[in-house]
Amino acid sequence: MKNPLKAFSAFAATAAVALSLSACGGGGSPQASSDTITYWASDQGNSLDDTAAKLKPTLDRFTEKTGVKVQLEVISWTDLYNRILTAVTSGDGPDVLNIGNTWAVTLQETGAFEPVEGELLEAVGGKDRFLQTSWSTGGAEGKTPTSIPLYGLAYNMYYNTKMFQEAGIEKAPATWDEFVAAAKKLTKDTNGDGKPDQWGFTAAGASVSANSHQAFVRGLQNGGTLFDADGKPTFDSDPQVEGVKQFVDLMATHKVMSPSDAELSQGSQKVDNVINGKAAMMFDQSPLKNFAARDFKDWGVAPIPMMTADATGDKATQSHVAGINLSVFKNSDNKANAIKLAAFLTSDEEQVALNKAYSSLPVVTAASSDAAFQTEEVKAKNDALANHSLPMPLIAKEGQMETLTGTAIKNLFAKAATGTVSEDDIRAALKDANNQMAAAQ
Repeated sequence: MKNPLKAFSAFAATAAVALSLSACGGGGSPQASSDTITYWASDQGNSLDDTAAKLKPTLDRFTEKTGVKVQLEVISWTDLYNRILTAVTSGDGPDVLNIGNTWAVTLQETGAFEPVEGELLEAVGGKDRFLQTSWSTGGAEGKTPTSIPLYGLAYNMYYNTKMFQEAGIEKAPATWDEFVAAAKKLTKDTNGDGKPDQWGFTAAGASVSANSHQAFVRGLQNGGTLFDADGKPTFDSDPQVEGVKQFVDLMATHKVMSPSDAELSQGSQKVDNVINGKAAMMFDQSPLKNFAARDFKDWGVAPIPMMTADATGDKATQSHVAGINLSVFKNSDNKANAIKLAAFLTSDEEQVALNKAYSSLPVVTAASSDAAFQTEEVKAKNDALANHSLPMPLIAKEGQMETLTGTAIKNLFAKAATGTVSEDDIRAALKDANNQMAAAQ
């Protein structure tokens, strides 16, 4: 996620690929025609083309039912946030768009999106149809939301079952201590050169957003929070320092994570490590599309380890409430049909079709009972999302919080890759991030 402080100066050039469906008109800007609406979709598939192909049946059904055509553009995650900000500033945006749900409060502050009340709320069937953890990400607490959940995601631990069998590990670790012990057992020198070439764990150490998610979850598991009850940042509190230390120590102290992971910025790279047998475990939201594309079948799934197996409350957090939301631009010239599309995409039938296609989770509770979502992997993700997740802090400067905490951890991994990292190093890095956050509030 880009820094929201740049919200009204971000006019970066983008490389989004416009993809038109057979039922749609040309690409580009919103159309004045009352029977055509524009939709910016986030990249949920293996590629922009794959995302469009999987959306096509749903949008074709929408056109057949309503007579309204959809002009689709699938935009990469690298470009989507800046594209939205540019549209907000210029007033020249689509009728409907996807947003990362952690952006919801920041985008709500712009005033550019239709509040989910009245006609729009009625069209989607009211909030009680939705998984409440996902619904809570629609905007700031106590304010009318301006986005609607569309796809649900949550972190789980995925592992290479063949590597587990070879190491004599019979079940996935449930606690952090068990996890570290298993990772050590799975880290091996298979080449006989005195250096490990098989690792117990892999992560995208240069991914700012993924690092910030771990700061959030590991802090909660240790009894901390990123902000106190008064909204002041507490990045450098003892529980937060301990949580980040646990994560960074996987490379710095326990040596169960490859130093080269400090350079990985894309989640697909760690997935490749598990598929290729270079690493045994990873934390991820939805790797099944990558597994399927590579015909990888030696995988298992388990909950993210907690400090104690019987943890409750915030200490039982295993994921942030991940996912993608849907918003309607307030200045849409075709708002009635935009609302129809929002209702259609969140209908029970299309929730099943779309989330099955993208290996994500339905955010409408009625859709979750479909047979497609009864696998071990999906049940684990559903349990994490419904019972062991909390939203990332619902603040307007959420993006800056992610940038500051995620970058601090990225830099700590870079240091760990070439040297040592002490608790004092971790505390100093988080204190610097905390000071910057406090100064920005």
